[in-house]
Amino acid sequence: GCAISRPAESKVGRNRAFTVITRAIGEMKASSFDDLVKIDNDEADDLTVIAIYPPLGLRNGDAEAIPGLLNAVTSTIRDLGLSVVKAVVDPEDLTKPGKFYVTDYDRKKITDKEDLNNIKICVATVMDSLALAQQPGKTDSPQAPPSLLAADPARKDLYSPGGERSPSTQLLAQLMDNYLKNDVRTIQTSIVNHVEYTIARSRYRFDDFEAYQATALSVRDRLIESWNDTQKFFREKDPKRVYYVSMEFLTGRTLLNAAYNLGLKDVYSQALHELGYDLEVLAQKERDAALGNGGLGRLAACFLDSMATNNLPAWGYGIRYQYGMFRQTLQDGFQREAPDYWLNFGNPWEIVRPNVSYTIKFYGHVSVHEEEGRTVFRWNAGEEVEAVAYDNPIPGWNTPNVNNLRLWSAEPTREFDLESFNTGDYVSAILSKQRAETLSAVLYPDDRTYQGKELRLKQQHFLVSATLQDIIRRYKQTHTTFDSFPDKVALQLNDTHPTIGIPELMRLLMDEEGLGWTKAWDISTKVYAFTNHTVLPEALEKWPVELMEALLPRHMQIIYDINWRFLQELRGTLGEDYTRMSRMSIIEEGENKSVRMAHLALVCCHTVN
Repeated sequence: GCAISRPAESKVGRNRAFTVITRAIGEMKASSFDDLVKIDNDEADDLTVIAIYPPLGLRNGDAEAIPGLLNAVTSTIRDLGLSVVKAVVDPEDLTKPGKFYVTDYDRKKITDKEDLNNIKICVATVMDSLALAQQPGKTDSPQAPPSLLAADPARKDLYSPGGERSPSTQLLAQLMDNYLKNDVRTIQTSIVNHVEYTIARSRYRFDDFEAYQATALSVRDRLIESWNDTQKFFREKDPKRVYYVSMEFLTGRTLLNAAYNLGLKDVYSQALHELGYDLEVLAQKERDAALGNGGLGRLAACFLDSMATNNLPAWGYGIRYQYGMFRQTLQDGFQREAPDYWLNFGNPWEIVRPNVSYTIKFYGHVSVHEEEGRTVFRWNAGEEVEAVAYDNPIPGWNTPNVNNLRLWSAEPTREFDLESFNTGDYVSAILSKQRAETLSAVLYPDDRTYQGKELRLKQQHFLVSATLQDIIRRYKQTHTTFDSFPDKVALQLNDTHPTIGIPELMRLLMDEEGLGWTKAWDISTKVYAFTNHTVLPEALEKWPVELMEALLPRHMQIIYDINWRFLQELRGTLGEDYTRMSRMSIIEEGENKSVRMAHLALVCCHTVN
């Protein structure tokens, strides 16, 4: 988050509010602060001189505020990774500038023009904020954003009637204002504290696996700091966000990747070595996240890394598989497959969000109603499950940006049927729990049977429905209409698996949000893009119409409507060439009609690669 080039280790002691300042540097001009800060490289041979001119609000105000100003400026300079060699300040004569003689982390004069401009902006911004806080009737507590209060009225109790933060909220801000330090001793303390207080083991006796868990939790603490800053920054800026939807994310192991990206690999190696452990050995104790099995999943994981590194506002969405795909072993010269129990001992990197859950519907029927002069379709579900969010921080390299991979786990809406249990039907008592958890149990269940096909389609709908409900909820926090939805949302479909999200978005916009067909379709065609991984006909996903009608009856209606409009458009272009139109139709005709998912993606998506 700091504005000049320096090693990541100099994040030590950095102030969290400072990150917000430096993120906004690109929107400021250094010349705007000439009345507060001037930088001179000619006065001293080996030193850069930062001259500060206290704002009028401090020059004419209480002299006791001056030490606070000097401390703030000194801290800011050090937060930038600079060394203060000496400081010359006359608190009795504030018309004279205070001078700080500084060097970079290599003990050299700062010469880069962009770095010099950024130093000026950061120091001046801190001075200006302090001056504002000293003015009568002003406060250093930021006001509540009106859009945030409107979207979440429960937050109003955190603010005074004037929109300023309450004393309790100010206290929270002060308590959370500093980052964790990254020196060897602080990291060692963090690790042994997790051993004792999180894992509940003796800090004097813990094995390699427990040391790995404590180390991972210590690294995760530092990831969460940057994760929270990143999400706060994007929430305030409200940019267009990328949502990468994939059934697979082959992320591999996280410990070393996160340590490298945070610039803390060497510090953690030294800290663990002094405790009697080897970081490379502990890294081998981590189980690979069984969320993918090949190129498609690895591509998705690499995209997340790249988007985080390039500071793009991007999230990944997938399923939190309980058993992954399979674990391979050799017995008597033959390959054997067994479930991959990668979550048996927990996953220290994930953050469960029990407050973020959505109801997912299956089966049932569709009823039609008239409301306020318009026809309204209602999907009366025959089965419902809950999708619960698990967040995984995705750090970028050489940047404070940390994006998010949100995985959905299936939970029953009714966990336990006490009535069935009391009547002796113990199997039925937990049947709904087992049926729900099957959805997120295994990556790519065998689809050679009807039941296997049904489970795969249920998984795909489970993923996209939870994801789209989450995206719409986030959008509605800052917007009252869907006019700006295409300007704020970009949905990338990784292969045909999430393509069922197209009719699901149409359903949510029309049936839940009250939009008409034309508006909903216009939005869908502007937000969706599609990555196609094969052109082999036998590898392109198709679902029997019979299955779709039974499992997702409302979606089948919408797909029929999309296809009818598409064929009408084709007729205007191709005339009476019905053979060609049949090949291009979303619905494959024949004895067993099916829905061609790749065709659906081609018809809707604005870009295909």
